[in-house]
Amino acid sequence: MSYKILDLKFDQNGGRFTINPVVIYDDQEMVLVDCGHPDALPKLEVLMSDEGLDMADLTKIIITHHDHDHMGALASIVRKYPNVRVMASAIDAPHIEGAAKSLRLVQAESIHDNLPEEQKESARRFATYLESIEPTKVDVLLRDGDWFDFCGGFEIIATPGHMPGHISIYLPESKTLISGDALVVQKGDLENANPQYSLDIEGTRTSALKLSKLEIERVICYHGGLYTGDVHSALIKMVSAESL
Repeated sequence: MSYKILDLKFDQNGGRFTINPVVIYDDQEMVLVDCGHPDALPKLEVLMSDEGLDMADLTKIIITHHDHDHMGALASIVRKYPNVRVMASAIDAPHIEGAAKSLRLVQAESIHDNLPEEQKESARRFATYLESIEPTKVDVLLRDGDWFDFCGGFEIIATPGHMPGHISIYLPESKTLISGDALVVQKGDLENANPQYSLDIEGTRTSALKLSKLEIERVICYHGGLYTGDVHSALIKMVSAESL
């Protein structure tokens, strides 16, 4: 099993940002974990090619949760590469497929009336953007503890908090966690996702405690990339700080 961390850059509000989808692969399977914004497909193809990978060999996509920057390009990828199977948590699948409203949209709508007037137009544009994300069928429903033998073997870890259906992927062979937005790297430190975007703060604490039980030597965060410090201590610090 091998993996590649992709540095997917995008512009937002006048700034330049990077997110980190991950490709895990072996001789039989190639799996992309999360896929960026709606316009990300051409960039992903280039990034994978730069790593010596061909997106035409992609067999599966795992979506850690249904935020727009994680599933935005999903529909365009499946349309161009129809043999790719989409995997996501059973909780998140209705949101990815469009049967249930995006929880990020629900959050945006719930705070709109309380925003200062000068922020409301921007908030409306964001809500319209979220509504434009194209739904996609989920082929494989994932649950906590699901195990897959390909790509060296990996386990699905339910890590709710940021969103109820959030999952992370644990690769025990390399003691690597692909955390989605359950964790982030900020200024070199491993931290919980921004509370502003976490729908259940207590859930993030519980998930951090759960992850601290695993043998993890490196974490690949969607926001912040690779962390190779003392993962266990960082997770325990998160739990302790949030219980105060």
